[in-house]
Amino acid sequence: MLESMGLILPAETLLITIAIYCASEHSHLNIHYIALSAIIGAIMGDNFGYLIGRIVGYPVLKKYGPKIRLTPERLLLGQYLFKHHGGKAVFFGRFIAILRFFTALLAGATHMHWKDFLLYNALGGIGWAGTYTYIAYYFGQEFLKLKGTIGLVLGIIIFIVVVLIIIFLRKNEYKLIQRAEKELKIEMDSDKL
Repeated sequence: MLESMGLILPAETLLITIAIYCASEHSHLNIHYIALSAIIGAIMGDNFGYLIGRIVGYPVLKKYGPKIRLTPERLLLGQYLFKHHGGKAVFFGRFIAILRFFTALLAGATHMHWKDFLLYNALGGIGWAGTYTYIAYYFGQEFLKLKGTIGLVLGIIIFIVVVLIIIFLRKNEYKLIQRAEKELKIEMDSDKL
């Protein structure tokens, strides 16, 4: 919930860790309750973040954003995404680590309609928290069954896949920032005419 409000916290790591722990034979935790609490926390946190963004607004994010890694480029990227893809930005922003921290704040600051935000936020929260929780739980069960070399090889493969996903997301963030800057420049040039 706190991460979804805009605080930079390791929610994915926590979800994956607790789901793998649930998969162990020593755990008495119920994976369904873990998934449900993660989904509720994600949806509630984003709604609080939206409200904060709506009340505080864009000028404060512009002024203080760099202190929480919301650089002018990322703020411009947020405006671009919400202008062209508001609902999709809320839904898919949940799955992109850098955007997840700021999606709700930016949706509120750009005055996205709350009903649209609520729908896409709920779908994204269910998809994100449910997917991470249940996939980590399933792979945790399978991983714990493996022993020796097979387990080590599988761990290395999973690590490589995670690194490749992070690299892919960072490259796409840069390309989107370039598009947003280009569009802003075109808008500014047309305003001068």
